[in-house]
Amino acid sequence: MAHQHEHHHECCEHEHEHEHHHEHSLKEQLQLIVATIVLLIAAVLIEKNTDLPQWQLLLVYLVPYLLIGHDTLKEAIEGLLHGDAFNEHFLMSIATIGALCIGFLPGAESEFPEAVFVMLFFQVGELFEGYAEGKSRDSIAHLMDIRPDIAHIEVRGERLEVRDINPEDVEVGTVIVIRPGEKVPLDGMIIEGSTSLNTVALTGETMPREVAEDDEVISGCVNLSGVIRVRVTKTFGESTVSKILNLVENASEHKSKSEAFITRFARIYTPVVVIAAIALAIIPTLLGGSLVTWLYRALMFLVVSCPCALVISVPLTFFGGIGGASRKGILIKGSNYMDILAKVGTVVFDKTGTLTHGQFAVEAVHPERYSEHHLLHLAAHVEHFSTHPIGAALRDAFPEEATDGCHVSDVEEIAGQGIRAKVGEQIVCVGNPKMMNAIGAKWHDCHHVGTIIHVAIDGEYAGHIVINDKIKDDSAQAIAQLKQQGVEKTVMLTGDREEVGHHVAQQLALDEYHAELLPADKVSHVERLLSEKAADRQLAFVGDGINDAPVLARADVGIAMGGLGSDAAIEAADVVLMDDQPSKVALAIRIARNTIAIARQNVVFAIAVKVAVLLLATIGIATMWLAVFADVGVTVLAVLNAMRALRTA
Repeated sequence: MAHQHEHHHECCEHEHEHEHHHEHSLKEQLQLIVATIVLLIAAVLIEKNTDLPQWQLLLVYLVPYLLIGHDTLKEAIEGLLHGDAFNEHFLMSIATIGALCIGFLPGAESEFPEAVFVMLFFQVGELFEGYAEGKSRDSIAHLMDIRPDIAHIEVRGERLEVRDINPEDVEVGTVIVIRPGEKVPLDGMIIEGSTSLNTVALTGETMPREVAEDDEVISGCVNLSGVIRVRVTKTFGESTVSKILNLVENASEHKSKSEAFITRFARIYTPVVVIAAIALAIIPTLLGGSLVTWLYRALMFLVVSCPCALVISVPLTFFGGIGGASRKGILIKGSNYMDILAKVGTVVFDKTGTLTHGQFAVEAVHPERYSEHHLLHLAAHVEHFSTHPIGAALRDAFPEEATDGCHVSDVEEIAGQGIRAKVGEQIVCVGNPKMMNAIGAKWHDCHHVGTIIHVAIDGEYAGHIVINDKIKDDSAQAIAQLKQQGVEKTVMLTGDREEVGHHVAQQLALDEYHAELLPADKVSHVERLLSEKAADRQLAFVGDGINDAPVLARADVGIAMGGLGSDAAIEAADVVLMDDQPSKVALAIRIARNTIAIARQNVVFAIAVKVAVLLLATIGIATMWLAVFADVGVTVLAVLNAMRALRTA
């Protein structure tokens, strides 16, 4: 765990080209600030009430200055040694050392309190930044809670023993024991026991998930009720949990345009400012101005121009947005995808497994004779041994079939037609129209769209059962929300039959659908839609990733239904929805737009205040105190604004 946090801390620290080493905890930083304020007040009182010479006063003020500023001075020196001279620590150090020295020039007033105050305020800004970054990191660290610490493996010796080892050392095929209250350490299959799993850390879904023998379990869930024995199917490195952790930790490597711009901006901006400050001190003096006045203005110019607010708040905003989204079960692989999500104008959906459950279920029962219950009862018995998904759907619709004691015999599967069997004393045929024709039963079609299963009893038509791939509960809501957010076009691509595609598209009010497609056709449709969209709009593809990898990769942003661990999806997609809810697409777009808006506000606000105070400093209206506010005040406000990105809509 410690290693994980170190690595995470490192990779997030690189968010800032100007690294902020929070060498102290927030508590220590706060203590330093309070101690400095006390010493600064003491120094001001000494100056007012005694008549000490300048150099002795300097020593008095150096105590609080070095107490609060030693970190900043150290960073500035390190920056110089590493060739990264122009960072904000360097600007602050030069400005404050200049303020300490200016009083020794003839005719100048001493600026000792200002120098200490600039350093003090800079540290207050750092304190806020540390707090905000801690908040963002906590939001992502709740994902770290899914990281399992231990695995109990079974060892067969003289007798069966359970030994605790690191999940990273467990091999595929090993049997592990997971007790109530423990995290599932690795992906695997239950071989004994049943329980309910809390998947909230992975999916944001609060309802526990019931699992029993032969069900898969996924690392990162918490076992709630029963003891289960699980055969491991993936090593730790391949498991769902480590893939998710890698995604989140590497998110900062994919910089958004705003972040890349800020980094380039700071690299060019800082040297320009330093040169401008030197020019501001020298040129007016050569033209006959007072050296003291212009040197003071140049120092103020340096303090104001420090780009902290931008360098800190923009990456922090994206970091917060990614953290806030992960809390909702939406993993965004990098802040560059936030830029794209915010501009999505076309959303293309795969059908099966994305808008629909991808599992057959009984939608309607239309009996001619007998009751609905009885018709289902007979059909489920006949399909008892069928391996076809339709058989499974019929059995699921009538679970009592296994225990009602009916005797089934003479089961005969007729290829291309259906199944015939004897249930009790009745001969029941369950199949398609060909089967009904073969036995001379007078069947009729149904107004429902879907797979129609006809049933005949003792040669007479008894009715039919409609089976369909069920539309997800929130699919219609997902399309409606996208429309509200101004997405111009929603499209569905499916390999399913034309009438099924038409039926789903109509129910969900989609703008366009294309059915009976092969995976290659999906890519060509996406290519066409990409060429049709407006230049400033982006295309998102949402799929469950099993056969959608090529399309996910081709779209501007690929969104995968993580389905708790469909590997191909998690690899190919840029955004992963951990709980298979299509409505999360609209939420992801909303979070991205919110994050980008906050980043923009920070850039505009910071630059506007800086420019205004720089102009005032140049013409001599601004004081050092105003300069400090322009720098640190703006930073604190920008950081507080950035923290709003954590609160997802």
